[in-house]
Amino acid sequence: MESSARSFLDTLLSTPGVSGYEQAVQQIVRDYVSSFADEIDTDLHGNVIATLNSGGAPTLMLDGHCDQLGMIVSHIDEAGYLFFQTVGGWDPQQLVGQRVTVWTSGDPIHGVISRKAIHLLTDDEKKRVVDPKDMWIDIGATDGEDAASVVAIGDAVTVQLGIQEMRNGLANAPAMDNRTGVWVVFEAMRRAAAKGVSCKLVVASTVQEEIGLRGARTAAHGIDPHVAIAVDVTHATDCPGIDKRQRGVIDLGEGPVIVRGPNINPRVGARLEKIATSDEIPFQIAALGRAAPNDANSLQVTRAGVATGLVQLPNRYMHSAVETIAFSDLNAAADLLAGFAGALRAEDSFVP
Repeated sequence: MESSARSFLDTLLSTPGVSGYEQAVQQIVRDYVSSFADEIDTDLHGNVIATLNSGGAPTLMLDGHCDQLGMIVSHIDEAGYLFFQTVGGWDPQQLVGQRVTVWTSGDPIHGVISRKAIHLLTDDEKKRVVDPKDMWIDIGATDGEDAASVVAIGDAVTVQLGIQEMRNGLANAPAMDNRTGVWVVFEAMRRAAAKGVSCKLVVASTVQEEIGLRGARTAAHGIDPHVAIAVDVTHATDCPGIDKRQRGVIDLGEGPVIVRGPNINPRVGARLEKIATSDEIPFQIAALGRAAPNDANSLQVTRAGVATGLVQLPNRYMHSAVETIAFSDLNAAADLLAGFAGALRAEDSFVP
């Protein structure tokens, strides 16, 4: 991974972007792609859309959603504790004891998510899964007035951001879902730009996937692509407790996952496999027997229908503060999508 590309990834993972509050991370995207995209636009929904070779054909859209799980401040009590709603599909047990940042209109405010200490829980409380309404954020305020002087209702909250490298090319961070996908689609664009493309390549950093695949729907409607490929994370199955008979064998470091199933145009899927094989790019195959729970879902049914593919990045511990990926899988995915874009021609048909 080149130093500039690695710096882009590190910055993405250190920048907040809770669903509905993606402006900061989208500015990072705009700054990075300005050196190789022909056009950059931000639509009214907040999607950042970059275009290469606008006169080419057909139109290929690459999609990675930039939003992450988070929280939103819903109440400040008289003692200065903050109560919150979750944004996206948190496992509440992941939140207890987390260090967090409240992203205010001024300086970021640091705090911790707490509940009663275990010594003070009743036997019944110890047996129950903790509910977010029984947790609060402590920012060290002296009282409600002190807290309200720096925090407003509706401020976004994230767990502590940043990347931690591990052994054997692995790393963990919050928001690997799906900043890694954002990195892959724009890195693929950069690599494709260096080699040249005959298609019109449009790459989107989409918003609000975690609350209903919303940004991909509006972005794709405006772009009107012939072919679209979503990039998102998927569950790695190389850790304890996962049934490989249903989830398949998905290992970190063995390459991106090319998905097969009803949400996927068979010709797009087959071409991804062919390019990976011919270019000696490692890849894995996964089956998905329903509409995807990610942007591929919205892309496929936009307007009169889009020939849709789905490339996924293996991720351990999804929707947690320690989502874990392999750098090699990201690089391989970027090469795969750049190869797909470079090989696409106007006469190609994706009618099943």
